[in-house]
Amino acid sequence: MFQDEKSKMIKDQLIGRGIKDAKVLKAMSSTPREEFVRERDKLVSYADTPLSIGWGQTISQPYIVAYMLEILDISKEHVVLEIGTGSGYEAAILSRLAKEVVTIEIVEDLYKEAKNRLENMGYKNIEVIKGDGYRGYEKKAPYYRIILSAAPTDIPEALVDQLALGGKLIAPIGGLFQDLVLIEKDESGKIFKERLLPVRFVPMVRE
Repeated sequence: MFQDEKSKMIKDQLIGRGIKDAKVLKAMSSTPREEFVRERDKLVSYADTPLSIGWGQTISQPYIVAYMLEILDISKEHVVLEIGTGSGYEAAILSRLAKEVVTIEIVEDLYKEAKNRLENMGYKNIEVIKGDGYRGYEKKAPYYRIILSAAPTDIPEALVDQLALGGKLIAPIGGLFQDLVLIEKDESGKIFKERLLPVRFVPMVRE
């Protein structure tokens, strides 16, 4: 039922805007976005916009998801940390790109829903954690890739500490005005930051 909408999303919203990474395009083509939105939004699940998933949170615009994943250049050897599970959509895509995904959600109801949804859909390499994303998840660190799906005003120090040498972190940063920022940690531990483009994400919640 949704195949035409999904194909149009891939062609117009992603390829049409310059997304070239075949792995990302394949992962997003293989992930049923309609299963990660509210029932009332299923008919617009492939629209070029973020959608509310309740509790003040959203499922991100498809292009922004693809853009962030392309920048991260994820491989099957990587363990990835995602901050802000939401409905589980991005974690599902990440699971097709990475060796393992650890995803943290602070909102209890979203955590339970996403965990059940991902398990019922058969995703095996995703660990859903209930917790404060500002603290990361040290148990599985270091992470070669870290992605934030909500905006802190500054990058949490714990997340930079849990980033592996040679790793990349991408996050929206700011308050009213936000920028998507790429952080890279070289093999000596030196940190490099690059501002990529202006964005608008929901604020990152903390305990």
